[in-house]
Order: sequence, then structure tokens, then C-alpha cells
Amino acid sequence: QVQLVESGGGLVQAGGSLRISCTASKSMFNIGWYRQAPGKEREFVAGAVISGTKNYADSVKGRFTVSRDNAKLTVVLQMSDLRSEDSGVYYCFARPPFGNPTYWGQGTQVTVSS
Repeated sequence: QVQLVESGGGLVQAGGSLRISCTASKSMFNIGWYRQAPGKEREFVAGAVISGTKNYADSVKGRFTVSRDNAKLTVVLQMSDLRSEDSGVYYCFARPPFGNPTYWGQGTQVTVSS
């Protein structure tokens, strides 16, 4: 089992910035973030593979930056130029090399006011 503990989040005005972080109980191959808005499915936001490869959803490219610290077992999502459609619960995820299982954090709320 892997425990993921998130911190950060909150309320921010459109165009503002916010930083959320996640600490894992052990090192994982792939770690990052999904989000879920009310009434919508959970969607991928960004992920960072232990080798250094990073992946982003098209909707956040150029605005969000994911970074991981392998020594501290943390992954940080720096969000800039936030929009109302970025609002939702952000879930930290972690996966082993073959993709299963996926471990989830408890989620942290991000609300962008327009």
C-alpha cells in the first residue's frame, strides 16, 4: 500500500496562481495529479515519471508545472493563470511501472473565482 497526503489548494481569483503538493509513503514510478469537477469524470492533469519525463493535459500546458522530488517523495503542481474551469477536487495519484494499481490521495479542493 502507498499513502498519499496532499496539501495546499484553496480559493484563488482567475488569473492567479496556486501550489498544491503531495507526499508519498514510498517512491513510485509515476506520480502526479488528476482533477474532478462537479458532475464530470475525473481527468488527468499532469504526471511525472521517475526518469524525469513529464506529461500534461492539453488544457493545462503552458500554465501548470509538475515537479517531483525523489528524495522527499513529493510531487508539486504549480498552477498559474488559473481559470474557472480549473476548479475542482485535485487528486494525487501514484502508479508502479506497469500502471496498476493506482493509488489515490484524499483530494484537495481548488476553487477559481471569476
